[in-house]
Amino acid sequence: MHAAPTRSPFSLRNVRLFIAFRLFFTARFYYPVFSILFLDFGLTVSQFALLNAVWAAVIVVAEVPSGALADTLGRKRLLVATGAMMVVELSLLCVAPIRGGGLLFTLFLVNRVLSGLAEASASGADEALAYDALKREGMEGAWGRVLEVQMRVQSVAFVVAMVLGGVVYDPEVMGRFFSFLGLGISVTQDLTLRIPLVLTFVFGLFTLGCALAMSEPADPAHAEQPSTAEAFAKTLEAGRWILTTSFALTVILAGLIFDGVMRMVITLASQYYRVIGIPEASFGLIGALVAALGIVVPKVSRHLAETRSPRFNLMVLGSLTLVSLVWMAFFPPYLGLVPALVLFGAMSMVAFFVSHYLNRLAASETRATVLSFKGLAYNISYGLLGMLYAVILAMERRPLLAETPLLSGQGLEDRLFMDTFFVFPLSFALLMAFFLLFVLGKRDKNEPRNPSPS
Repeated sequence: MHAAPTRSPFSLRNVRLFIAFRLFFTARFYYPVFSILFLDFGLTVSQFALLNAVWAAVIVVAEVPSGALADTLGRKRLLVATGAMMVVELSLLCVAPIRGGGLLFTLFLVNRVLSGLAEASASGADEALAYDALKREGMEGAWGRVLEVQMRVQSVAFVVAMVLGGVVYDPEVMGRFFSFLGLGISVTQDLTLRIPLVLTFVFGLFTLGCALAMSEPADPAHAEQPSTAEAFAKTLEAGRWILTTSFALTVILAGLIFDGVMRMVITLASQYYRVIGIPEASFGLIGALVAALGIVVPKVSRHLAETRSPRFNLMVLGSLTLVSLVWMAFFPPYLGLVPALVLFGAMSMVAFFVSHYLNRLAASETRATVLSFKGLAYNISYGLLGMLYAVILAMERRPLLAETPLLSGQGLEDRLFMDTFFVFPLSFALLMAFFLLFVLGKRDKNEPRNPSPS
């Protein structure tokens, strides 16, 4: 008599929809031209910085409350709200008047607020819905496999979005394309800057469709509409659990150290590429290459998560990150791209490990809230490091101008960037030293000691 075949986790509808939701929500065609898109619309650099500060602040404020609402009102409702906000925020940019003054800034401000709310609403709720679908079937051990496939599919989508987004933004390329089709369309930058936005708007519709198609089983314990007090109590319960479960706290602390430093460096990646001599025309291709790394990295991450201890994985990630940051600080021409790519891959590994460990520990009823606490910690870390770096830039600018009064414009900004990059390897080394003093020598009963493949 033959044994029944093992059921695939991808046979579950919510798991498939989770992967599709992540794909459509995160792969945005305007990413390769993100900063210049704002400027080509007619915004100033100062307005661009202010708008992104608003975006980050909204995520910090809404992150944990959205997780608590997901655990009380329902994960599906939060994801439907996410899809709806994505559709609205992108529709505003699709119709925004180019060089429209106050109206243009207002529409972009509303866009950044809605985008931040959508990020916060999606954070944790989609993972919780997919993980609980596995858990109901006794298949939670397959979560690593689901994460691996999700990240690889998302990476393929990123490759397409990065390459296509850069191509359709170029008026010359689109002019030749329309001529080939026999269309007598006059192609200008004012026309092409909307194409990546329209493509992403379509992905927004798909995101909303995925959220609507998900299912959330009725929970008899929450048959009645939960109150605000219940949502607040759920938040406190999740926060208390994190603080009293030392392995969960350790995972989140490690994640915020890695993520904060890595994200700051990645935010400045285009300036780093320029300083090491990479042509700007190659930035989109580098973005596609980074996304392609995501096809390979999740498989390696899953193998390490299932066969090695968390402490071993921490040491591997810590070594890769520190070596990459120190190497980058020397700004080697062209070869400096190698440590940058390693850093991108390490950041993907951090995301995998944190999700893998936290989902195994968190209770179903507070899972989305716990994951939202993780997102909150990440954004606070990123924000504080960004403020520190801004202060150091301001402190270094004046003496640099006094030393080299003829230096100005882009040359000044590049020199300032090179002189202050030491902040990142130094910050990471100090934070990791304090972290290791906190955890080393302490045996955590919650830490998986003998991981085995699922």
